[in-house]
Amino acid sequence: MEKEKEWQGPFYFLQGADPQFGLMKAWSTGNCDSGGDEWGQELRLTEQAVQAINRLDPKPKFFVLCGDLVHAMPGMPWRKEQTRDLQRVLRQLDRDIPLVFVSGNHDVGNVPTAETIEEFRQTWGDDYFSFWVGGVLFLVLNSQFLFDASQCPALKQAQDRWLEQQLSVAGQRRCRHAIVFQHIPLFLQSMDEDDDYFNLTKPVRQEMADKFTEAGITAVFAGHYHRNAGGTYRDLDMVVSSAIGCQLGRDTHGLRVVVVTAESVVHQYRSLDELSEKGIGDELMDLLKKK
Repeated sequence: MEKEKEWQGPFYFLQGADPQFGLMKAWSTGNCDSGGDEWGQELRLTEQAVQAINRLDPKPKFFVLCGDLVHAMPGMPWRKEQTRDLQRVLRQLDRDIPLVFVSGNHDVGNVPTAETIEEFRQTWGDDYFSFWVGGVLFLVLNSQFLFDASQCPALKQAQDRWLEQQLSVAGQRRCRHAIVFQHIPLFLQSMDEDDDYFNLTKPVRQEMADKFTEAGITAVFAGHYHRNAGGTYRDLDMVVSSAIGCQLGRDTHGLRVVVVTAESVVHQYRSLDELSEKGIGDELMDLLKKK
């Protein structure tokens, strides 16, 4: 761990979001609340993603999945089966590539409870935590606490206290960059956009964005929107990545390749076909070669 707190040169990681086993069938039938009894398409897409990642050279430092791992909400039919199948596919990932999980609304519920949070922790691991890679501090947040923590206020307060400590470390510039992963974006295009299902409310996004920028956070990576989007606020890059699974816009099933250099964080979205056929691409590969 101590070694990872030191800058060791450019590296890259992969961000995916919303494999959401079951949504494609549910969306096609118009029954997103209780539908989703088939997930063969999502399973094949996730297999394609894993196979493409395993072929990459050099290997990414890690692969982060930014929430909505499966479609069935806590307590709903097919949740155990969707979880089992997703875990089976993810076990095929090269064991030298760490896998980082972020909780989404379908993973802990739109209004999470202590029970749904505990289920996530038992199934996937901690719902918020930090880690270091090559001199960069990464923070994983449970964004459902920012959406509606009315049924688990003590858990939200615990994350708030932890986050203040982590941002203090980032604010003292002990890291080359500090990057946040969460499921729900702060915003989709701009800080002053209207409240929406796919973003955080204006007061919450303002509070969080100010905290992040004051601490020197470089970027926030999120999913949830099932489309590519994003914008900037002061020096903060809000990056919204489309889904591995069901697309709600015109983007392709894909992953985001993120190259971290001493000066910047550069990212490009790649379709699964592109990643399979061409890897991360010459432009990003050239960045990795610069010392």
